[in-house]
Amino acid sequence: MALRAAVFDLDGVLALPSVVGALRRTEAELALPRGFLNEASQTGGPDGSSARLMRGEITFSQWVPLMEEGCRKCAEVSGICLPENFSISQIFGRAAAARKINHPMLQAALALRKKGYTTCILTNNWLDDSSQRGSLAQLVCQLSPHFNFVIESCRISMAKPDPQIYKFVLDTLKASPSEVVFLDDIGAYLKPARDLGMATILVRDTDPALTELQKVTGVQLLQTAATLPVPCNPSDMSHVYVPIKPGVRLHCVELGSGPAVCLCHGFPESWFSWRYQIPALAQAGFRVLALDMKGYGESSSPPEIEEYSMEVLCQEMVTFLDKLGIPQAVFIGHDWGGMLVWNMALFYPERVRAVASLNTPFVPANPNVSTMEKIKANPVFDYQLYFQEPGVAEAELEQNLSRTFKSFFRASDGKPFLNVGRVRERGGLLVKTPEEPSLSSIVTEEDIQFYVQQFQKSGFRGPLNWYRNVETNWRWGCKSVGRKILIPALMVTAEKDKVLVPEMSKHMEDWIPYLKRGHIKDCGHWTQMEKPTELNQILIEWLETDARDPPVVSKL
Repeated sequence: MALRAAVFDLDGVLALPSVVGALRRTEAELALPRGFLNEASQTGGPDGSSARLMRGEITFSQWVPLMEEGCRKCAEVSGICLPENFSISQIFGRAAAARKINHPMLQAALALRKKGYTTCILTNNWLDDSSQRGSLAQLVCQLSPHFNFVIESCRISMAKPDPQIYKFVLDTLKASPSEVVFLDDIGAYLKPARDLGMATILVRDTDPALTELQKVTGVQLLQTAATLPVPCNPSDMSHVYVPIKPGVRLHCVELGSGPAVCLCHGFPESWFSWRYQIPALAQAGFRVLALDMKGYGESSSPPEIEEYSMEVLCQEMVTFLDKLGIPQAVFIGHDWGGMLVWNMALFYPERVRAVASLNTPFVPANPNVSTMEKIKANPVFDYQLYFQEPGVAEAELEQNLSRTFKSFFRASDGKPFLNVGRVRERGGLLVKTPEEPSLSSIVTEEDIQFYVQQFQKSGFRGPLNWYRNVETNWRWGCKSVGRKILIPALMVTAEKDKVLVPEMSKHMEDWIPYLKRGHIKDCGHWTQMEKPTELNQILIEWLETDARDPPVVSKL
């Protein structure tokens, strides 16, 4: 039979460095004989304290004194003197806390699942009630959503290499042995699986193991390009619907715990545009709230133009925080979302822990020159003038949603399909673009279909209305003339954005004197999709330094 299920060990396979490897290093540091700690842990065999720990009969804190007693007895027999500060709790706690996700192995599991494989984690694990138990919880929490099943020995009262646990796995997977491949870093745990008829792979190093897994499955698993961060799956997310006022609600997806971070997308997008950032920011220790901005997706989309003025949108964002009981949040925006977050910092600084914008610079309102005059004077913004007449751009962009999004979402290194200049003269934004555009490298067909499905619900009227409040937004912005933004702030520019060019941000320090900056090379307008690894690194480093604790006093 063909393989259709893949089973991965946790320690030493999906998480590195392994606890076993860490124990060996500890032995060397403490000048203990190689294998001493492993030998002590095996004392008593199937009825010993370590076996009982893995079967969930005792907790970690109950096991520690038993293990320390076993170490003392082994030391006496071997004539070894244990160090005065010898602590099993510290040794194992430190080893467990040092483990991080082995991303190439996780990517392989995701690739197999995408090809229709059932995926499972099978791990000898313990009930961790120690003071460092959060590290194990975080690891399992981060990995679990990406697998069909997670089988922990301590939950089912059996542990590897007991043959019964492998039969339990087969029953769980509803698979025959010949349909399963099992990866583990301990040979003794593979033998019972192999005896049953499973394909087995001993994992010593990740790359050789992936080469073997690729060979037995026939699925491309070795990454030739840089590995992308793990995106979130819409069906796996927690969806939150927040009532704002009669007839208006805002939808967001939520993940993680810690300081709140609101992600605000641009045009014509969705919360889904942050799919590569949501898991990464949550894993970094933040409560991520990725919004469908008003007019988009599952948020309300009232038809009135005035419902989308920046003043109304910011007021509703404050209501959003109020309804969720969040006094203060980090705001990160892109495109129109960037415009909104700068205004939140300007008009509601007490609600903004820190503010960051991708691509969109902060440009203060000029009472002497209206924003509409600036738009008319810059040919690259002609598309915004085309968007002004209600119904015109809606008809063009809604005609073939797949074509629309494949034309919009293009990588900076490919041929751009959209020309944002002279749009009115040409008679439309999509004029002279292919009827069936090719798929850009920054999106998959599944991604495109998600946007199509979202805009089938909301249409383009609400999103385009964001562009139809230019004069209203300018008059409101003039009320803030003279204010500076002195809360923690970050501006991320993208080298190859043809509309929001980096040069537009060059005077921002005049108004945001403590501004921090990030710059991403070879990146166009769709920053979150095109360069997610680079963006995540910039955002997480900034969040760790500027958003972890609320500011106590102004910097000025």
